[in-house]
Amino acid sequence: MRIYDTARRAIVPLEVGPDVRIYVCGITPYDSTHLGHANTYLTYDLLIRRLESLGHHVRLVRNITDVDDSILPKARELGVDFLELAAAETARFEGDMEALGARPAEAQPRATEWVSQMVDLISRLDAGGHVYVVDGTVFFDVTTFDSFGEMSGYDEDTMIELARERGGNPDDPRQRNPLDFVLWQPSLPDEPSWDSPWGPGRPGWHIECSAMSMSLLGDTLDIHGGGSDLVFPHHESERAQSEAATGETFVRHWMHCGMVAYQGTKMSKSLGNLVFVSELCKRADPRAIRLALMAHHYRSDWEWFDSDIDTASSALNLLLWAASGTTGPDPHPYIHRIHDALDNDLDAPAARAALLDLAEAIVSRDGDGFPAPEALREAAALCGLDLTRPLSIPGATAS
Repeated sequence: MRIYDTARRAIVPLEVGPDVRIYVCGITPYDSTHLGHANTYLTYDLLIRRLESLGHHVRLVRNITDVDDSILPKARELGVDFLELAAAETARFEGDMEALGARPAEAQPRATEWVSQMVDLISRLDAGGHVYVVDGTVFFDVTTFDSFGEMSGYDEDTMIELARERGGNPDDPRQRNPLDFVLWQPSLPDEPSWDSPWGPGRPGWHIECSAMSMSLLGDTLDIHGGGSDLVFPHHESERAQSEAATGETFVRHWMHCGMVAYQGTKMSKSLGNLVFVSELCKRADPRAIRLALMAHHYRSDWEWFDSDIDTASSALNLLLWAASGTTGPDPHPYIHRIHDALDNDLDAPAARAALLDLAEAIVSRDGDGFPAPEALREAAALCGLDLTRPLSIPGATAS
């Protein structure tokens, strides 16, 4: 396989061994699963399915960020305990992922259960001279890590602006450098708190993923993934603190998915225009959602239109019709196209087109004597689509 590596800014051979360790940044569970989530997590599900079909054993870890600067204010606004909110939204997320045919991760660590490992990691950074403490807040000093910024490839002004937009505080007068970031901070009176050598408090956002990923998968990951909005500051900061602590390469391949807009407007919680998976499942078979997402390359930024689900539902009907047959044309050219597409930077649109072309050929040329419907079912399963089940009609009841 060849994959676009964010750090190298090129499509490169995927250099992995028989066992592949993948860490994907998971949800902050304070709202429902939306199409942006689905787009990201189904991308890595497709990657894993292809790696497994090539003979690899894949270990996927996907965290749950159940304590950070997003979930705590939301819980305060709703008047509920933050862990209660996290549990409810995590359960909803898992149900949505199951409906979409995504296989569960090997481990799904919750940040609140790994705080001791985070404290240990910060202590290692402290001993190595990479931190400073102001009023109980522990900052990572980016000047102690010479290659800070190399993974994302952004210049300093861009990094400062992105830090300001994405949870950092480059204007904090306590920071020695505007790009320094928080490893540990005192908790507010109504926030959870843990003991630490720097006083009671809670971890910063970036240290959570480093501690959980390295504790479960080792100091070096084969693939680290997430949305493109995580390239900076989150993943750049993860790389810096992890490599500063271990002296080892943190990630061999960085992968990032594009952002999803809604009918011409950025999809965001603040704008209230999120398209939720659970709502789409009320309109269509969940497999149609997966087919709709496959129409876009994982690295592309793209727009969702309400009509997309209808187009995908028609495509699903064609696939199910063709898969129910017994014979058809020689499927091998189509299967080769699917494999080649997936191996070429996980080109889901090309794989989807080959699936639909095979289905069209089966429907129009049934009787050529080849077991094409069986091949179609197997190829669809590789793409996460189970064509052995009948169409699910939302709202239908058994008679």
